[in-house]
Amino acid sequence: MRAVTRHPEAHLVSRIGWLRAAVLGANDGIVSTASLIVGVAAAAATPSDVLIAGVAGLVAGAMSMAAGEYVSVSSQSDTEQADLARERAELRDNPAFELAELAEVYVGRGLDRDLAEQVARQLMAKDALGAHARDELGISEVTTARPVQAALTSAATFAVGAAMPLLMVLVSPANMLIPAVSAASLGFLALLGAIGAQAGGANVLRGTARVTFWGAFAMALTAGIGALFGTSV
Repeated sequence: MRAVTRHPEAHLVSRIGWLRAAVLGANDGIVSTASLIVGVAAAAATPSDVLIAGVAGLVAGAMSMAAGEYVSVSSQSDTEQADLARERAELRDNPAFELAELAEVYVGRGLDRDLAEQVARQLMAKDALGAHARDELGISEVTTARPVQAALTSAATFAVGAAMPLLMVLVSPANMLIPAVSAASLGFLALLGAIGAQAGGANVLRGTARVTFWGAFAMALTAGIGALFGTSV
């Protein structure tokens, strides 16, 4: 019998935890800061006022992203831990039922009952909680919640994303501030969409178009509101 050759595999699903937080943070950083800058500039504010508003938006947004990601992902982690604790108690109190329950999972996936029971028995003998966590609850090492990682990733990428439109405020003439920030931010969003799609193995054109469209919509809406208030005030 020919020996099975082992080779390393890099599956894209292993990137889900940090990639989602990174794309969300960077996208929010670009869109929210650029929209804030365009809205304030459209209200006829001075370049220094626009810059102050942008810097305040960067700091507040990064902290908000960190806190929001930590709280939301911690809630997911708490739910996972509660399910695991319940499963641990059930395995202790009624292992026969848990064996039958796991076998039913494998029957539902296409194994005949005898083989399903054999597989369930062998897996539970090695790591009963791990087998139930993975195959009954859908909790695995790859997809498990990591609150600190999500918080730090989102905060850092938000700050990087927000710095891009802020840089345009520093280098753009005052009379060209709105079009320069808008155009550059759409370019940054398109680049982000392409990088995110490439990293996740998705369609690059679709990912780029999706991110750019919603960024343009947000900036246009904010500019309209800023112009309205600037005119009325």
